Amino acid sequence: MDITIKSYNNPVVPTWCPGCGDYGIWGAIKKALTDLQIAPTDVLLAFDVGCHGNMQDKIGGYRFGGLHGRVLPVAIGHYLANPKLHVIAIGGDGATFSEGTGHLIQSVRGNYDITFILHNNRNYGLTTGQPTATTPKGQPMNVSFQGVVEEQLNTLDFVFSLKPSFVARGFSSDISHMAEIIKAGINHKGFSYVEILQLCPSYNKFTDEAFYKQRIYKLDNTNHDASDLKKAREKAYEEPEKFALGVIYEDKNSLPYLERLSGRKGNTSRLIDEVDSRQVTDLLENFK
Repeated sequence: MDITIKSYNNPVVPTWCPGCGDYGIWGAIKKALTDLQIAPTDVLLAFDVGCHGNMQDKIGGYRFGGLHGRVLPVAIGHYLANPKLHVIAIGGDGATFSEGTGHLIQSVRGNYDITFILHNNRNYGLTTGQPTATTPKGQPMNVSFQGVVEEQLNTLDFVFSLKPSFVARGFSSDISHMAEIIKAGINHKGFSYVEILQLCPSYNKFTDEAFYKQRIYKLDNTNHDASDLKKAREKAYEEPEKFALGVIYEDKNSLPYLERLSGRKGNTSRLIDEVDSRQVTDLLENFK
């Protein structure tokens, strides 16, 4: 069966604000899955809580809505149970770099074979513009009217400190380019961190289209070596003057989590195939 954009269409109408970057990311995900000819029955899309989470009923495929900051354990569980599925986790900067930080750390360390798409709009958009760890220091925000006093988290530097196997970044206004790096993330064997610099015209007017257009550049147009971890990490230190887009780092010799387990060497079955039905009536009798 030929997979087209229509394969991922959904009758539910999007409700994001006009100009929201979610529209572009939504389109890029569908384009990436279509280009790779991945059927909706072969992909699991796991969503966190936030504006991006409103995508879960507006796209085809298996979909799962997690708790705030907990999308990665949900996605990893699906991967471990059925590694034949393409698993894509989708989260925001607010949840990911607050209560979800520990999950991100362990996801990178474990190198689980999933793709994580981070929507980074530098605020909690769904709850009307509170600051996140990625909001610039000094920036006035809802509930921080005199300016954020905490230091801004450099997300790329944080992820690189964990020795990842794949790091890429896109811009929410460039659907074609986002689709290309999402495809690269899906094809990568291991944990793929794909960060999207996302526009939020309602609550983030300090990093708007003009701000990014003056600072973003594509690594495709440079001699960047994506296999050099040290050089790749240097791209994080260019911010906020410049933001590199594209595949920033990839270890093409990466071994995903399940392939590292010596006890499963040569085992091609899925964990869901190894689960058997058992009668527990006798066990329950012991608790009467």
